[in-house]
Amino acid sequence: MGEVLTSDALSPGELLGAFQSSLEVSGGVVSFCGQVRPINGAGQTVTTLHLQAHPSLTDAGILNAKAEAHSRWPLEASMIRHRIGDMAPGDTIVFVATASAHRRAAFESADFLMDYLKTKAVFWKKEITDTGAAWIEPRREDHSDYARWASA
Repeated sequence: MGEVLTSDALSPGELLGAFQSSLEVSGGVVSFCGQVRPINGAGQTVTTLHLQAHPSLTDAGILNAKAEAHSRWPLEASMIRHRIGDMAPGDTIVFVATASAHRRAAFESADFLMDYLKTKAVFWKKEITDTGAAWIEPRREDHSDYARWASA
């Protein structure tokens, strides 16, 4: 697979440890882990989350978003890992980490990257519940979150 996508389980602790050990000058490190929720917004029990991607398009888009984050904020480093395939509740879907000399740049850039992943990254997401299956689209709030970066 590409630099970002993996069908393997993600270990946030190991990823964060590797990320931090690569840093030389940063004083602020922010990480975020997204997990499969056991209950969806409709109150149904989620049994499986299935994510599909177009590996070359999805990887390229995410790497472009990462490059944009580095051009907007003074980052020393960033890391994004995103799962594809079938996942169970509690499994880590995504890991994002950013590092900068100061905390604000690290927080804002990690937030920007997550907003990109939620709305613009090329993924197809299917939620399988105890009552059936449905494809998931980003919520209106997700699009609003991403739109705020256009004016920033």
